[in-house]
Amino acid sequence: MNAGPAGFHNAPVTKVVSFTCCVASIIIGMQGGVASCSLSYQAIVQKLHLWRLITSGFVFSSTPELMCGVYLLYYFRVLERQIGSNKHLVFVLFSMIFTTMCELISLVMFKDPISSGLAPGPYGLIFSSFVLFFYDIPVSKRFRIFNIQLSDKSFVYFAGLQLLLSSWKLSFIPGVCGVLAGFSYRLNVFCIRRIKFPEVVASTVARIFSPLLSRGQSNSGSRRNITTEIVNPTLGRQFQGGFPASALPLGPPVAPTEEAISTLVSMGFDRNLSTRALEQARYDITVATNLLLEAQSH
Repeated sequence: MNAGPAGFHNAPVTKVVSFTCCVASIIIGMQGGVASCSLSYQAIVQKLHLWRLITSGFVFSSTPELMCGVYLLYYFRVLERQIGSNKHLVFVLFSMIFTTMCELISLVMFKDPISSGLAPGPYGLIFSSFVLFFYDIPVSKRFRIFNIQLSDKSFVYFAGLQLLLSSWKLSFIPGVCGVLAGFSYRLNVFCIRRIKFPEVVASTVARIFSPLLSRGQSNSGSRRNITTEIVNPTLGRQFQGGFPASALPLGPPVAPTEEAISTLVSMGFDRNLSTRALEQARYDITVATNLLLEAQSH
C-alpha cells in the first residue's frame, strides 16, 4: 500500500513514540534492566512496582522485537495522517491505558502463571493500530505468489504475526489486549473518538518536543501539524463542483509534486481531487487538505 512520503512528515506523535521506544529500549537494555520493566502479578500487586505500568509500554525486551516493533510503528504513521495528530494522540493514550488495564486483569485472573511476567513493549498501540489498519486503509495492489492471493498489506500482517509470537505467551497476551483496545476505539466505546485535546495543550506539546519534531521540517509546520484535524473520507468519493475560493493563496497555481500528492492520497483522498486541490492551494498541503474537507462537507 502507499503509506505516503518517507519520514515522519505530518506524523509528529508517531515520531515521538518511536523515538522514545528506541532510546528507552537501548538504554535500559544496555543496563540489563529489561526484566524490571515487564508486568507481573508479583511485581504489581504484591511489591507495588507501579513504575512498570509506564515502562512496560515503551521498552522492548530484545533487539529483534525492537526492530520489528519500531518498523510497525513507523508504518502506521499513515493512521496519524488520516485522523490528525490531535486525535491520534488520544488514540495512542487510550490504546496504551486500555491494554495495560486488560493485562492487569489477565494477571489477576491467572495469578501470573508466567513467573517472568508479560513481554514489555508498545504491543497495545501496535496491535490496536492493526484494527484501524485493517478497516480504514484500502488495498492498493494485489498479486499472487505460488497461487496464493496476497496484497501490499500482507507483509505488514506478517510482521505483526512475527511480533505477536516473538515471545509466545509473553507477547501473545499483550497483543490480544491491544486488539481489544483497537476494537473498543473503533466501536467508539465511551465516545472516545469524539475526544480531542484543547488547542492550548496541543500547542504546549508541540513546543516541548519542537527540537525533536523540527528535524526535517520547520517548527511552524510541526506546531501546525499537531493541531490539524483530518477526517478519513471515503476513498474515491467525487465532490460536486469546484473548491471554494475562500482562503486560497494568491498567485497562479503551481504544479504539485508527486510527494505532495502521495501525502494527500495516504490520508484517503482521491488522487485526482488531491491534484486539483494542490494546484489551487499552490503547493500548500495544509490549505489543500482544508479545501478537500470543505468540499466534502458541501
